[in-house]
Amino acid sequence: MYQKERIQIITEILKQNGFVTVKFLTEELDYSTATINRDLNAMEKQNIIRRIYGGAELVEEKNVPLFFRYSKMRPIKNKIGKKAAEFICDGDTVFIDCSTTAQYLGKHITERKDLTVITNNLSLASFLSEYNITSICLGGRIMEPPSMVYSAETVENVKKYSADKMFFSAGGITEDGKIGCGEYEVHYLMIKAMMENSDERFLLFDHEKIKPSCEQYIGTFGDVDKIITDFSFSEELKKRYCDTEFIEIT
Repeated sequence: MYQKERIQIITEILKQNGFVTVKFLTEELDYSTATINRDLNAMEKQNIIRRIYGGAELVEEKNVPLFFRYSKMRPIKNKIGKKAAEFICDGDTVFIDCSTTAQYLGKHITERKDLTVITNNLSLASFLSEYNITSICLGGRIMEPPSMVYSAETVENVKKYSADKMFFSAGGITEDGKIGCGEYEVHYLMIKAMMENSDERFLLFDHEKIKPSCEQYIGTFGDVDKIITDFSFSEELKKRYCDTEFIEIT
């Protein structure tokens, strides 16, 4: 098989998975590690992929439609959402941010009683309201159509509420425990306000969110109580953040 053909196959695999390791590609394509690394290096030079942590991820265009981001990594996000739902009890009041990962919580909490969900996700609020769950949608500007709301008004509205638990994702996570945020300052302020007004904070993310660095940071793992992810962090890092519980999804 010529390199061009392998690159096409690798690109399709990445479109389906978002991130793949060199080991996975060597087993899937039955080529040596050296050959796969040469292919990935060629793809990186063409700006098709980004080499990261023993593997590669696609270089995404900015403003990727929300629908495609929601569909990406669907099986893992669903597992993370299902595990996170186990911590939501009858009678709770919870913040759920507008991230695509946190949205997967929705279908796993429809049977909770006396539950109040406060969110800046229009779609999630509408969905949960159909199951007699008290749904409070934080007002403000729709920044990412059709359902993600965050603006200065949203930040002020968050401050009016307090919650037992907060569930959120991040724009990026570094392996040394920093939590990144997106490019919008109001999104950063909204997440910080939710964190400050919650008794317990849950960070949800899949391995695709692991980045070398981020544009700005919300905080560190020390600012959250539980982390639910499919990424395996080092034991050294877990000891550093010994007050934070790491829950790994296989």
